[in-house]
Amino acid sequence: MTEGSPLLNIAGCVATLTLRRPSLRNSLTDDDLNTLLAHFEALNKNTAVHVVVLRANTTAQKQAVFSAGYNVDGFDNDPMAPLFFEKIPEALEGLRPVTVCALNGSVYGGATDLVLACDFTVAQRGMFWRMPACALGLHYYPSGLRRYVSRFGLQASKQAFLLGQPIPFEDMEKLGLFDTLVELDAFEAAVEKIVGTLTGMAPLALQATKKSLNEIAAGLYSEPTLRERSRDSVYSQDFAEGRAAFAQRRAPQFKGT
Repeated sequence: MTEGSPLLNIAGCVATLTLRRPSLRNSLTDDDLNTLLAHFEALNKNTAVHVVVLRANTTAQKQAVFSAGYNVDGFDNDPMAPLFFEKIPEALEGLRPVTVCALNGSVYGGATDLVLACDFTVAQRGMFWRMPACALGLHYYPSGLRRYVSRFGLQASKQAFLLGQPIPFEDMEKLGLFDTLVELDAFEAAVEKIVGTLTGMAPLALQATKKSLNEIAAGLYSEPTLRERSRDSVYSQDFAEGRAAFAQRRAPQFKGT
């Protein structure tokens, strides 16, 4: 695969976003960040897409690195770059489709927040997680801290930020951060399994429920909003199809209506 900005491929209802700078440990340049934002906008508009898989090209790397985070050259050009970077995981977390991170390498810095912004994560054993913000003299941006505390818990977040040491994925398994942690030879099958399960769900209910759960986690609970989404689902054609399929003991054929 040619190196360059993140690549978007769509096959049916599944989109794949691939980071493509393995020689730079898939660190993200300003062009990469703008490209990701453009891809996110396109995915939100394309209602045929129900699932997005975030991947990284790790070919020819001696040690697989999913992403080393923000490309450090950008700090020299703009000291406010970390504040711009915040827009990317925020947009990723808010994507309409459900997202799966295929975490096939170690992950560092801001890229860890991309992982946290995804709805599901399939991770490969033998890799490491590191958040070096404090070691660089940086106070992390607010939404990233929120995601860390929400997903890691307070004490594990303190360990990640304040100690800044590489953490083996195996040590993180108990946090519930990874939906699956597997060896390399089982990695692709694990990704396909979770994607296959998601594509079999009713897309409108899937997307609305994802949005509601994220709002609750962010402290934005609104009972009237959630009740309205619930009422909308009751009158959907997908709900009628789901009931019919259950009664007839067959797989449902959802149309997202």
